[in-house]
Amino acid sequence: MTLPSTAQHLARDPRSHMIPIVAAVTIAAGAIALVAYLLWPTWVARPASAPDRMPVSVGATLFNVPTAAIRRKIQRHSGPQERVDLGFVFPSLEPPDAPKHVSADTIEDKVQPIDRIFLSISAHHDALAPDMRVRTIYPRYLDQSATPINDGLMMRAFRDGSPYANEDLFSATAPGFNARCTRDGPTPGMCLSERRVDGADLTFRFPRSWLLQWRDVANAMDRLTAQMRGPKS
Repeated sequence: MTLPSTAQHLARDPRSHMIPIVAAVTIAAGAIALVAYLLWPTWVARPASAPDRMPVSVGATLFNVPTAAIRRKIQRHSGPQERVDLGFVFPSLEPPDAPKHVSADTIEDKVQPIDRIFLSISAHHDALAPDMRVRTIYPRYLDQSATPINDGLMMRAFRDGSPYANEDLFSATAPGFNARCTRDGPTPGMCLSERRVDGADLTFRFPRSWLLQWRDVANAMDRLTAQMRGPKS
């Protein structure tokens, strides 16, 4: 009596036979959703960041420079370049995190201290080497008298009317150190120290006031040169 009764019920209600199908589809969809959730990758694709260091050839000489230290965006590429300009925080010698911006709201009455040592690497194209310039060119324009400064550092002033008027030459022998510096005036004096590495000249710039710790500055220049050149083969 049950089967005929069920058949009669289905005949009276055609939608009744869809209930099992709907239930089966619902269960299958839930299972598929669960599997998809479990298998979906959890990592997120991120854009590739620039390398920490970049091989750059200047004057056919290879340097491995910190990418974040490059001051000009147009120079942030590997391969041959005529010149590369870099900046480092002193005394840590780390690349600066971000450039300092001065606005009317943040500027103070006094001059902000400089905590950067700047370095330019440029091809020399067989120009007179920096050490030869110190020995053969500068003495023509220097006063004969030398003034001791501190801890082995000596100063000789350039004569008025010379190409280097209003500048002084600071030198030491242990360790070897030479820097040509402008004198303090409306703006703080700045120093320039040069050295040659194969086909490139390295020009360091730093505040004249740092000469009070000139040995630390000399050591910083040696360290930066060694870090970018790496061990000699």
